[in-house]
Amino acid sequence: MDSSEITLQEKQVKRLRALLSDAETNLAAAKELLLSIAGDDELPKRAPEEIAGKVIEGIFDGQTMHDQNGKSYPVPANYASKSKLVEGDVLKLTIADDGSFIYKQIGPVARRQLIGTLVQHDGAYYVEASGKEFRVLLASVTFFRAHVGDQVSIIIPEDNRDAEWAAVEATL
Repeated sequence: MDSSEITLQEKQVKRLRALLSDAETNLAAAKELLLSIAGDDELPKRAPEEIAGKVIEGIFDGQTMHDQNGKSYPVPANYASKSKLVEGDVLKLTIADDGSFIYKQIGPVARRQLIGTLVQHDGAYYVEASGKEFRVLLASVTFFRAHVGDQVSIIIPEDNRDAEWAAVEATL
């Protein structure tokens, strides 16, 4: 076998893997849609080892995602920071065959921005804005290289007056 045949074969294997991954994702999405329309009785029961490839939707609370049954799933702080997630955002979680969690924001809530001052107490970071303290992720503070006392722009849910968390938009 010459090198051009090996390269072609490698490309075909890579393409097949991508097609299989897409098919598994589509199958998981179809099962979730069927579940949402017809209920649990229409889906075949699965053993725990078959849970991989499952798609779950939930609401972000500032640190984690909660599904409709109240089960919580950890959202990586780097993803939440980078995506500027705020409380109330709807997320989709795909549990891949290898057990990895893949999150995607599918329903952002209406947002508003505030400017405040970064503070720290009890080992956590907060931004004081509009007479209230909003907790912010350490990943956001380190990404923006913010320091206590810095002015920062934050994002909060527009209609959630009780929001405890904010996303950092930028340091000023």
